[in-house]
Amino acid sequence: MTDPKPLVSIIVPVYNAEAYLSYCVDSILTQSYDNFEVILVDDGAKDSSPSICDDYAAKDPRVTVIHQENGGIAKAQNAGLDAAHGDYIAFADNDDILDRRNIEFLLHALLRSGADMSKARWQQFGVSTLDEIEGKASQGAETPKKMTVFRDPLRAYQTVFCKSLRLLGDALGRNTEARYFNEANWCRLYRRELWDGIRFPEGMYAQDVMVAGELYSRMDKVVDIDCVLYYWLQSAGSVTHSKRNYSFYRDNLRAGTANFEHALDQGILPARSYYTAVGSLHEATHAPDFSEHRDEHTLDEDTVRSLIARLSAPRKLVCAALRMIRLAEKQVYDRRIKNMK
Repeated sequence: MTDPKPLVSIIVPVYNAEAYLSYCVDSILTQSYDNFEVILVDDGAKDSSPSICDDYAAKDPRVTVIHQENGGIAKAQNAGLDAAHGDYIAFADNDDILDRRNIEFLLHALLRSGADMSKARWQQFGVSTLDEIEGKASQGAETPKKMTVFRDPLRAYQTVFCKSLRLLGDALGRNTEARYFNEANWCRLYRRELWDGIRFPEGMYAQDVMVAGELYSRMDKVVDIDCVLYYWLQSAGSVTHSKRNYSFYRDNLRAGTANFEHALDQGILPARSYYTAVGSLHEATHAPDFSEHRDEHTLDEDTVRSLIARLSAPRKLVCAALRMIRLAEKQVYDRRIKNMK
């Protein structure tokens, strides 16, 4: 790098977040690394979020605001990507909080390792601890003691996702947790060129899952930082926790089957996508509007069945076993998250 302080673009889709938006934006503006631009994309919010965004832009030249008609998070993320000027791209949700050293550590790891993406750990929190988390994040994390670089991130994404097996791997000295990441775009820093020609599919819920396979296939190396740099607010009103109509499950299924096929084409065991596709297919039958979509569901069953048929018997067994482990973990996870206040 010829520029000792390259520009980082931080994209924040904003929708009806007036209660939490200032916590998020303040945590970005007070980052220890200061050469960044914040792109706040107002996705047609109906509360005071648009004026809050404008107030920040009026006070800080690093803040740019895009106002658009409501089109969903994918449209907002795409608008941010199209407007970004930075050599590096980061995302944040409008109700989450970044550790003060988030960009500093992620950028340092990326430049030092030559990786395509850097990532760190995150922590979930409830509304009752909002001020406590804000104070903790503002202090800044300690310099991490461990940084792990690994190759073949698509394989890691597809196969390293069960928490209990990650813990077992760490206990055996394999540093398995460092290879774990999901399709969420926050708590990451990307080289800008990774997004050339990739945009989120608009009008669907699982927009991040849909691009995961292609995005991770473009990466040669990923670097993991062993410290918490992002705080994820658990809110009953979020899309992840509240939308449970048939379209929600079908979008997840479509994304799962797309990644399933992509992994097969790359010669990689599609264990995570097996879990997503099979699970979404089953969960869709419990949607309140399922009766209106029986024909679609029949077609989806055929799609999933044909993909599974491409697996050898041992691979089917591994995928099914990992799914059962993950389902058991999900029971514990859901109880803990739903009780988080």
